Amino acid sequence: MEIKLLLLDFDGTVANTGRANATSYIEALAEEGISITMDEYRRKYFGLRCPEFLSDIGITDPVQMKRIRQRKVEIYPTHFDMVTLNRPLWDFVQQFRANGGKAMIVSTGHIDNITNVMRYLGIENQIDGLLSSDDVLLSKPHPDCFLKAMEMVGVTAAETVIFEDSEIGLEAAKASGASYFKVELEF
Repeated sequence: MEIKLLLLDFDGTVANTGRANATSYIEALAEEGISITMDEYRRKYFGLRCPEFLSDIGITDPVQMKRIRQRKVEIYPTHFDMVTLNRPLWDFVQQFRANGGKAMIVSTGHIDNITNVMRYLGIENQIDGLLSSDDVLLSKPHPDCFLKAMEMVGVTAAETVIFEDSEIGLEAAKASGASYFKVELEF
């Protein structure tokens, strides 16, 4: 079977955003009097959607959640100098597209964060589509986002390869039925 579609997680796969994301959350939480370390974030919370992450650290008030999330979004661009493109993967994706394949970003990240980082990296027009957790009812570890992307392009799981870094993303990739690769970037 010919591979026709590449599905790429964004944070930690296409772009090494881990340190910038973590630093932004740590600063936003510190403004609320909540302290977590970089190591704690990396070990316990990396890869979680914002609501799950905040719930896991004990924040349940929706107003406070919204305030922290908004503040994190405001802080994040100040740390873009920490973000790097996974150049080998991106070059592969562009070669795949040049040969007629399609490639989409499928991420649990917030769409504004993804598009802002893509703009910063100069890659915003080098992809065939973008799905975020806002586009599906059930986010990763459920396979819905991957299945929706396949449906949008009109391909099967056998015609798709997924690139992921987090355990919840890999769980979703496996459940989708597509082949997948684990990407490991230094945090």
